[in-house]
Amino acid sequence: MASTMKAAVFVGINQPLQIEELLMPEPMDGEVLIQVAACGVCHTDLHVILGDVNFPTPAVLGHEISGTIAKIGPHVEGFTIGQRVVSSFIMPCGTCEYCQSGRDDMCEKFFSLNRLKGQLYDGQTRLFRPDGSPVWMYSMGGLAEYAVVPVTDVFPLPDAVALDEAAILGCAVFTAYGAVRHAADLHAGDTVAIVATGGVGLNAIQWAKTFGASQIIALDIDHDKLDLAKTMGATHAVHVEDDPIAKVKALTFGKGVDVAIEALGSTQTFSLASELVRDGGRVIVVGIAKSGLTAPVELQRVVRRGLQIIGSYGARVRTDMPKIIQLTASGQMNYKQSITEAFSLEQADEAYTALRNRQIKGRAIVRMMR
Repeated sequence: MASTMKAAVFVGINQPLQIEELLMPEPMDGEVLIQVAACGVCHTDLHVILGDVNFPTPAVLGHEISGTIAKIGPHVEGFTIGQRVVSSFIMPCGTCEYCQSGRDDMCEKFFSLNRLKGQLYDGQTRLFRPDGSPVWMYSMGGLAEYAVVPVTDVFPLPDAVALDEAAILGCAVFTAYGAVRHAADLHAGDTVAIVATGGVGLNAIQWAKTFGASQIIALDIDHDKLDLAKTMGATHAVHVEDDPIAKVKALTFGKGVDVAIEALGSTQTFSLASELVRDGGRVIVVGIAKSGLTAPVELQRVVRRGLQIIGSYGARVRTDMPKIIQLTASGQMNYKQSITEAFSLEQADEAYTALRNRQIKGRAIVRMMR
């Protein structure tokens, strides 16, 4: 194995990602080294690049990956070198109170160490420049040729699932599953509105279809995205500048939808989602917003009309990822159609520029071409 690898390094707010040679990372106790096949391009990374979310530099971003196992650390069983695997963006420690109670989507160490400091759970990074200086990890630091991942977040990938495309199972598909299955508690026959139809929104449409929603109404500012949403299972598409509240009410006999999923993270999309639900309806907030951003909500309506506002960060890693993989392998989830662009590692900065400029219709991936 080589002594170095290529990675796209985030060096500062609003600065281009730089392709650098980093030392080959080494898996420690309970970890594996994955040779990355592909990494998804997510808005959450873009928030870091733009300074909307604080994160230390230098760092390697990228948090939804697929690949093959290149090396196995101590005390890891059940995996083999060369095995095809996929990982979610949430990497559970497996030992904190939330992990032990079945809510590993709320893992304390993931938030306090990884999301705030760019470290794994011994308080250290696995990434270093050739001079020995540390490079921090956003999740596993997937915008690189290799990534170290705790074994709690490594899942076998069946041959029926294409390796590169499987990368988006770890965030876009995973996040959408958590929103629809757990936060929304969707039942067959429910009506659903998806506000913002990017990578997560498109896959929320697919999960809503899988779980039996009777109406799936896609809302976006981009006509091309709405066209793609209809091909992925939306029963109706509404442009947000075309009196969307009246349109959705008309489609639901004046009542509004049972569930509205907000998948962007802005004051405007949250406010719109909250106006689309019927009395007793559920507003599921998925999109990551800029730190400190707030949005108004009418408290009397929350109380008197039973409006439910539920945050959803992701699915349950260790229980849901195997189900997600099984459902996609069996063809019940057409996630592939949401992948609309692909870039090479050397083009990683171009990918996020395109995302910032709203030029990516669905989800883009970065392929680690060697």
